[in-house]
Amino acid sequence: MDPTLLAVSILVLLFALLAAGMPIGFAMGLSAFLGTLLLIDAQAALALLGQTAYETALTYNLSVVPMFVLMGYIAGEARLSESLYRACNAWLGHRRGGLALATIGGCGAFAAICGSSLATAATMAQIALPEMRRYGYDDRLATGSVAAGGTIGILIPPSIIMVIYGLLTETSISQLFLAGFLPGTLTVAGFMLTIAVMTRVDPRLGPPGGRSSTREKLLALRNVWGAAALFLLVIGGLYMGIFSPTEAASIGAVGALALGILNRSFTPRMLGRSLLDAVKTTAMVFTILIGAILFNNFLILASVPSLVSGWITALPLGKTAILFVILGMYFVLGCLLDSLAMILLTIPIVFPIINALGYDPVWFGIIIVMVVELGLITPPIGMNVFVIKGIARDVPLATIFRGAMPFVIAQIVLILVLVAFPGIALWLPSTMAR
Repeated sequence: MDPTLLAVSILVLLFALLAAGMPIGFAMGLSAFLGTLLLIDAQAALALLGQTAYETALTYNLSVVPMFVLMGYIAGEARLSESLYRACNAWLGHRRGGLALATIGGCGAFAAICGSSLATAATMAQIALPEMRRYGYDDRLATGSVAAGGTIGILIPPSIIMVIYGLLTETSISQLFLAGFLPGTLTVAGFMLTIAVMTRVDPRLGPPGGRSSTREKLLALRNVWGAAALFLLVIGGLYMGIFSPTEAASIGAVGALALGILNRSFTPRMLGRSLLDAVKTTAMVFTILIGAILFNNFLILASVPSLVSGWITALPLGKTAILFVILGMYFVLGCLLDSLAMILLTIPIVFPIINALGYDPVWFGIIIVMVVELGLITPPIGMNVFVIKGIARDVPLATIFRGAMPFVIAQIVLILVLVAFPGIALWLPSTMAR
């Protein structure tokens, strides 16, 4: 069979398996195995399957994934997220839409010690939604702000998606982490501005909450010193070149455990639960990763990346227009695929095009993370929305998606700003210790 026709057939098979409900890691692995089997032979396909699984599991650089995952779970169990939300609420809650503003601020702060959007959304939803409902917030603003705030979890470092992108493209993970800091801060500000505009247009969406005294505000800040110190330790160590990403992840996990012990909110049972959850999440990530590597190996054997790269670069378009074509493709895929799977499937094909166009790989990594964020809150597969639905069971999915739409618009504007001004992402990495 012609390799190009075979590749198209295998892609159709992949989406058919996904539509049938097969987990994406297994769907990619099975499709890749069948494609390699038909392209070469059974012995080569089996050898590639075994070698890929073995080498991926033993890759030292991937040890950063379970460590950052464990750091996030320990931070959640130690109730650091609750302290961060309470501090933001003390300073912002009395304003119009203040509880939603505090939710975005809390999500941004918790994202600095948790590299998962889903974990950020789930953790903050359990804290913020009851509070907003108590003050009569419209369900659209309440659920939409939590769903959107959760997306910040993969932009502000540490970020699992950035780690995977860095490993796939051989881009410095430390530089990616630092590059995500200013865009992440800008995203927090942009989402807060969105809430301010929404509640100005319709004050009924988010009535003011209770006002805290100066003493209560200062006491709330006292409870977040640990999370701030942990973030500065991890990111500061990367910035100064003291830690490698893997070392920083390990120190972060131990630091989160120490904070939980110090604030007496952590027990051996919680540690066991954190370890078990981290193992489950890591197993899921590695299963998807192995499946994606197998699928990418098949695509390379079928010469798909070079064909697609040659076709796109030959289009009668400027480099900026081609960039927007690629971003549009990601926006569409974000409505259909999980964020991690989308990165793993597309980066081996798209990245050579970006290199050929002369774009900075660190800057493009941040752009991709911001576009992937959109997929977490856009229908029909918006994972953050389904997380919120699982907690607020009485709120219709359509209501949560409608509540997230203003934040989708805000995110698109922020992406355009970052495309126009790459220095927002590249300035901080340019100053780090080499």
